[in-house]
Amino acid sequence: MHTAMTQQQAYELLKQYNKDPFHLRHARTVEGTMRYFARELGYGEEEDFWGIVGLLHDLDFELYPEEHCVKSQELMKQAGLEDEVIHATASHGYGMCCDICPEHQMEKVLFATDELTGLIGAAALMRPSKSTKDMELKSLKKKFKDKRFAAGCSRETIQQGADMLGWELDELLSRTLTAMQEIEDGLNEEFGE
Repeated sequence: MHTAMTQQQAYELLKQYNKDPFHLRHARTVEGTMRYFARELGYGEEEDFWGIVGLLHDLDFELYPEEHCVKSQELMKQAGLEDEVIHATASHGYGMCCDICPEHQMEKVLFATDELTGLIGAAALMRPSKSTKDMELKSLKKKFKDKRFAAGCSRETIQQGADMLGWELDELLSRTLTAMQEIEDGLNEEFGE
């Protein structure tokens, strides 16, 4: 699978509908995480495709939160994106705001890591270093178990994603943390932090 759209074109499309630096950074975080997993799971030749899906997964969220994962399909069709990209991005809302089930390994990774990257990012901000780099799985698990912490990040969705992938929760947490540690410097540079 591949997309005719380049990463830069995808980012320009994202910025048409998203201005909030928080949303842009989240999109870049999920893009980097998806690229990491493409390489790790043996889909290296599809890395750009996985990355673009990660980048565009919340295309409609800032302007159309009530139509999340539905409006994005329309916006992507207008932009000429392939059905694979449209299906994959919409599938991360499965059971929450749309009925498109994650089927491909890549869609399951997106479903599993979207909320989790938010939780890890929030946990990093609580650390003296404000970084994921010195975060260990043990402290991440503690934050995961504390339902009051980053309450907007659905633990059920993260667990459901791990189950879809056939992974233990610890494996999903650990691998996603590693992905975020690898991309953190680039994100900080891009977003001036």
